[in-house]
Amino acid sequence: MSPDFRDLAGRPVIVGAGLAGLATALFLAPRPVVLVTKAPLGAEASSPWAQGGMAAAIGEDDHPDLHAGDTIAAGDGLCDESAVRRIIEAAPKAIAALARFGVGFDRHPEGGFRLGLEAAHGRNRIVHADGDGTGREIVRALVAAVRTTPSVTCLEHAEVRRILTDSHGSVAGVLIASADGVAPLPTRRVVLATGGIGGLFEESTNPRGCFGQGLVLAARAGAVIADPEFVQFHPTAFASAARPMRLVSEAVRGEGATLVDEAGRRFLASEPGAELAPRDIVARAIGRQIEAGHDVYLDARERPGRGFATRFPSIAAICRAEGLDPERDPIPVRPAAHYHMGGVAVDAEGRSTVEGLWAAGEVASTGLHGANRLASNSLTEAAVMAAAVAASIGASEAPPEGRIAPTLAVSLPAPDPAQVRPILSRHAGLIRHADSLRRAVMDLLPMASGRGAAADPALAALFVTVGASLRQESRGAHFRSDHPARASAACRTVLTLDAVMSAASEIAETSLPAARIA
Repeated sequence: MSPDFRDLAGRPVIVGAGLAGLATALFLAPRPVVLVTKAPLGAEASSPWAQGGMAAAIGEDDHPDLHAGDTIAAGDGLCDESAVRRIIEAAPKAIAALARFGVGFDRHPEGGFRLGLEAAHGRNRIVHADGDGTGREIVRALVAAVRTTPSVTCLEHAEVRRILTDSHGSVAGVLIASADGVAPLPTRRVVLATGGIGGLFEESTNPRGCFGQGLVLAARAGAVIADPEFVQFHPTAFASAARPMRLVSEAVRGEGATLVDEAGRRFLASEPGAELAPRDIVARAIGRQIEAGHDVYLDARERPGRGFATRFPSIAAICRAEGLDPERDPIPVRPAAHYHMGGVAVDAEGRSTVEGLWAAGEVASTGLHGANRLASNSLTEAAVMAAAVAASIGASEAPPEGRIAPTLAVSLPAPDPAQVRPILSRHAGLIRHADSLRRAVMDLLPMASGRGAAADPALAALFVTVGASLRQESRGAHFRSDHPARASAACRTVLTLDAVMSAASEIAETSLPAARIA
């Protein structure tokens, strides 16, 4: 028997229950909204796993211009400067709003925020909560707030399989699958807050369920996808058999921990910024050490040293579970897929190119991160853009319901990225090459063109590999061994579903096509 959504028809639908989704629902209150999540609230999101914090220029020695400058430098020529300044200037207000929702940020006894330092930041500007449990504390507070907000209807253990559009290409509804069956929910306003694509890789710090479903929902609805090739690999995931991999926060390096090989050699000492160089540089340096047969460790025995467990309780617990004491033992680390800088192209209000479709958080591409996200800017962006999306929806009149063709309300298989992970991990990791990317496209294209469980994950991976094939340069997190130099002109990649399928066919059948970077 199919579920009946008639009582919910016409309400804005938010897909995803991490920081961006939860905050959007709360910012929209008391407007009635529907929050759809395939797991219990906050349980299958990347946000609770965030150890770093929220970057904001609130210190006495700081200024938004300095924060913007660091962000633009890390973005390696691809940041949208207007988006950078808009989001960074709104960061303190967003943190204050989260505090009002009950987030317990770390403060000094006199009441001011305790500010930390992370890679490529020129000032201490990272606001933490519960030490290295910032994401967990934020989601805890927002889930509690949502649970007590009458205007939010939560559909847990439910999954949006398609965004339905009308004859004009505007949003007309969503197709929701749950244990009760599959049924359409008519709505003219959908917000994607589904997170990133790390679950497409074998080695990732993201939940396995974060494999680009929001990106695919948007693309299949006709939305433009921007810069999908830019995948950030966090340099220091705990090197163990656990999947997903546990993160060892950049904040540990911010407090003085160093990267060494098995002989204790500090191999980044001569690099500008050393351990606090931009993440792509540190990740590739570690990758080269591992490729050469070395083991890599994060040495925190002297700094932060004693008190590590107090400052970083979550990381200390990870170490204890593996039989290590970070005050006495170096921590084994390696790079892992961590954050997607690309995503659904959106404007200042979070609007996509499809009428009635917004996106916020990691699934969106606002122009803030460019080619390489600055540490701790992601939670900040999610909170700021959640407020912007809510304001945009609140300021618009609810359009009349669109007609959904009954033939669209069909059952689709639950997506499964298992077949995709080895392909993307092998061919689109830290270092890429045209031949390897072509092999990936050839493997992914038949799956993405089908209707099986691998279709949606394969399509998300195809956006990454096609974008990486077309970008014949090395910039930020995207490194091509056959094109190691950065191009003189900084251009963003813009792809639609039709464009990516057409380019994939050309790549699979012939040599690499001329770049389609706009």
